[in-house]
Amino acid sequence: MSELLINVMPAETRVALVEQGTLKELMLERNRSRSHVGDIFQGKVLRVMPGMEAAFVDIGLERAGFIHASDISELDAQGLEVRREQPARIGELLREGQFLTVQVIKDAIAGKGARLSNHLALAARHLVLLPRSLHVGVSQKIVDHHERERLETLLKESLTESDWEEPRGFIVRTVAEGATQGEFLEDLGHLHRLWVKLKERLRRPNEVRCVYSEEPIFVRSMRDLFGPKVSRILVDDVGAFDKLSAFLKDYIPEARPLLELTAKEPPLFELCEANGVSIEQQIESALEKKVRLPNGGDLVIEQTESMVTIDVNTGSFIGARDQDSTILETNLEAAAAIALQLRLRNLGGIIVIDFIDMHCEEHRSQVRKALIDALAKDGAHTVVGEFSQFGLLEMTRKRVRESLQRVLRVPCEDCSGDGHVASIDSVVSIIHRRLLVLSSRGDIFRVKASHAVIDALREESRIIEQSIDGRLEFLECTEYARSQFDIEITSKRLGGS
Repeated sequence: MSELLINVMPAETRVALVEQGTLKELMLERNRSRSHVGDIFQGKVLRVMPGMEAAFVDIGLERAGFIHASDISELDAQGLEVRREQPARIGELLREGQFLTVQVIKDAIAGKGARLSNHLALAARHLVLLPRSLHVGVSQKIVDHHERERLETLLKESLTESDWEEPRGFIVRTVAEGATQGEFLEDLGHLHRLWVKLKERLRRPNEVRCVYSEEPIFVRSMRDLFGPKVSRILVDDVGAFDKLSAFLKDYIPEARPLLELTAKEPPLFELCEANGVSIEQQIESALEKKVRLPNGGDLVIEQTESMVTIDVNTGSFIGARDQDSTILETNLEAAAAIALQLRLRNLGGIIVIDFIDMHCEEHRSQVRKALIDALAKDGAHTVVGEFSQFGLLEMTRKRVRESLQRVLRVPCEDCSGDGHVASIDSVVSIIHRRLLVLSSRGDIFRVKASHAVIDALREESRIIEQSIDGRLEFLECTEYARSQFDIEITSKRLGGS
């Protein structure tokens, strides 16, 4: 069975999917740099680039968004996409200064602006509305033929009983497997109200603005991570608990009894652990290059600008039989670990895996199938190729947000970008969590850290002091590295230890 842990802090919110104490997936969002995937903007075309069949669009964010001709469709009088026999050129679709309604499909990554599309989609628990299309379909991840037919029929029947008078497109999500008509009708009602509000906002005069924002990450996580195997949902913030409770009551009533409010002390991610290893420690391990396999082998994961490379080694594992069996056993174990690490670290794009050389074609087939089967649990779209003549396996994984490493760490200034250190925001969050642990022992705390960390702490000091019911003092230490800090308790509470 699984648990969903929701840790809400002033600067960031983290949602962890945990199976028997082991971290399987982590969603993280910072208030100063939240994800915009799914948000809809009224944008203005800044520059059309025929040589790239693309354009830059101002949507009001720090960097202009990027839209490719393949992500643009002309609309008819009813606001539906017009399909052409031949793809249109970007110059036929857009002109500079034109206003355009677009949706973010990928966040800004590695200095690039957000990827945009005018193929709008609004997601509910079981259904996705395609307001500019008439296409009706079922997620390809639902493989049972009879269930696919049942869901498509159920959707059509539900549409006749709903408020939808104008024809629009819908996709049945993977999570809808086994869904009832009542659940479809709830989603259809929600999506109808949402679309009516959005259309009203789009009728206002053209200007660069956001017209629709996705729900907070802890609400979105219910759509993406909640499933029948989840037995408990723990949240450590009253405001998030109340909002999530209302959402679950309306859209996932079977999950409402699983929701529990827990105290911030001890910290939620320190409380839950597997084999003595807390969730916090597992997150730190997910930032390391080397991953130990249970049998003694290991993975070495390197993330570059152009691709991700993964090297599989036998390590200390010597096997019990012949060499081929030892290699196969290690590679099979590595395949399962690779699928988990890709999901946990949110690695995407082109991924090249160097399994230990296998001379037997049957063994190669077994390892490739094991990887595909393990990736089936991943919500992101993946494609696995065949082994190359050099024994390498190439695959792709859809990337819609920054990897865990690039969210939590920044290039090290002291090593010219060859390594990584904790970001200022991460150090501040670590210090805040440590203060929560110590809050019962005193009421005045002196934090010693580097100049940059102290500056960031001062900005958050009022909120932190409220959460720990104490007062902060700061001491800048020029000799301290970015991630180095100390906390001194300068005044003890009466009766404290």
